[in-house]
Amino acid sequence: MANLYRDTGIVLRVQKLGEADRIITFLTQKHGKLRAVAKGVRRTSSKFGARLEPFCHVDVQFHPGRSLDIITQVQTLDAFGVGIVTDYQRYTAACAILETADRLTAEEGEPVLRLYMLVAGALRALSNGERDPSLLLDAFLMRAMAFAGWAPAVNECAKCGNPGPHRAFSIQAGGSCCPTCRPAGSSSPSQDTLTLLSALLHGQWTVVDEIPHIARRDASGLVAAHLQWHLERQLRSLPLVERRTRPEDALG
Repeated sequence: MANLYRDTGIVLRVQKLGEADRIITFLTQKHGKLRAVAKGVRRTSSKFGARLEPFCHVDVQFHPGRSLDIITQVQTLDAFGVGIVTDYQRYTAACAILETADRLTAEEGEPVLRLYMLVAGALRALSNGERDPSLLLDAFLMRAMAFAGWAPAVNECAKCGNPGPHRAFSIQAGGSCCPTCRPAGSSSPSQDTLTLLSALLHGQWTVVDEIPHIARRDASGLVAAHLQWHLERQLRSLPLVERRTRPEDALG
């Protein structure tokens, strides 16, 4: 049994396998994305079925298998799902976070510690109800794109690097563009929208809180479009995200 190994991970998704098993996809601290089999987990007598649901943050022991490793032990570290699944806004935002993390880790077994920490932090904030779920999602997406090398240029021209702010924004060009480099068809987001994008990327929540709500809606659209341009396909969960502002958020 010396070849057993452990890691901490977040459950990204689950798939049925046979009559009683599941394939669990994790984003782990040391090994990046891993897929492993949880045997008998769909039976009511399973000892750790509830610990292997999406949003769960767990300590897992694996036994190397022929094609997929086998889960032998699971201990819950954080039950993020408890504070997420009962709220539609939080749930849809959390689903978009998990799907994004899954898409950004095409290679299994490659460490992605920064992304793992981003996902864990975003789910913890959503579970605790700390902020508007839409803002938490957009902050995660901006930082995840920075991790992937895709962060949109906000404070300088995406083409020539001249310092901004610049009023033109082109998804295809990589973000803000100066008047000289501006491609045809560029949008013209407000300065508040650009300020919000920068604040979300850098975690400047005091700045975020001062931005008008109309800029939040515009920023969300730019973030989603920029991400899906680079992924070259639409996220299934993103159109389901509820972007309305709840009364308690508006008062904040």
